[in-house]
Amino acid sequence: MRFGATILDAAGLRLTAEEVALFRDANPFGFILFARNIDTADQIRALCDDFRNAVGRNCLITIDQEGGRVQRLRPPLARQWLAPLDHVARAQATAPPCDEPTAVARAMYLRYRLIADELQGLGIDSNCAPMVDLAGNDTHPFLKNRCYGSDAQTVADIGRASAQGLLDGGVLPVLKHLPGHGRATADSHHDLPHVGTDRATLNRTDFEAFRALNDLPMGMTAHLVYDAIDPKPATLSPVMMRLIREQIGFDGLVMTDDISMKALKGAPADMARASLDAGCDVALYCNGPIAERSAVAQAAGEMTEAAQIRAERALAARQTPVELDIAAAEDELSALMGGQVYG
Repeated sequence: MRFGATILDAAGLRLTAEEVALFRDANPFGFILFARNIDTADQIRALCDDFRNAVGRNCLITIDQEGGRVQRLRPPLARQWLAPLDHVARAQATAPPCDEPTAVARAMYLRYRLIADELQGLGIDSNCAPMVDLAGNDTHPFLKNRCYGSDAQTVADIGRASAQGLLDGGVLPVLKHLPGHGRATADSHHDLPHVGTDRATLNRTDFEAFRALNDLPMGMTAHLVYDAIDPKPATLSPVMMRLIREQIGFDGLVMTDDISMKALKGAPADMARASLDAGCDVALYCNGPIAERSAVAQAAGEMTEAAQIRAERALAARQTPVELDIAAAEDELSALMGGQVYG
């Protein structure tokens, strides 16, 4: 049986009977957690069990745990991480100039290796990171300090280290936001950003960071318009999806960013269907009532054969965590950060 072409969420701390019935029938590929789904460690583990029992398999459960403003798990459940750009800056300031790239990559590897340990202990096996959007002078504040840097090679190297930290901890990384969100001057949670940069410039900058990581198992789209390429938002654009597949070369599972975000105009069910018709593999729908979740699941239907293959390949990339000495990892990270690790 093919997976449903959705990633869905829950309204609260445990599943309701209606949610269990919906998830059993819709068989979504996976689920995502938000702050409203988080109370205690035992409760989170129980909710993850609820999800997996509802679909009858070891499905993917993901979360946004970047650090800084965007981390659903906070103390005492997880460390209070610095914003990624602040983390990178502190590691850069501490490292000798000749060793800076290696030291920064190692600091980000350890950060995400420790985050993976936090997630694994709660039953969560995916993280919506790394984010390799390039920070620029005009990058909107909702995104800027979530970035890793401003040039493609540096960001790709840090993104690779971050992804490997997650993978070594048994957590699937989700590369975002394909094919690059850093030039957006509007917040796609509220408005549809437009980027006027020419294609050649995008290809050697923003797109290049993603091309360097095109072998990762999963990626997430960006809700923004590249005016020089296509008038449709990337999530809904067959032109942009072909660019992601062919020019960037990303052959992992592509999930949308949340289709309930205000950048997209239309009923969630229509947005789900349009994103899948454009070439996305799975639609992410969050924060809606159960009737809308049901409508989205019905509109999305089952994955295509190609999407199912990518989904199975992504799930197969989950691995048993590499053994980690937590205290030693924390000590090494502290040294790399000049003792200023947490927010």
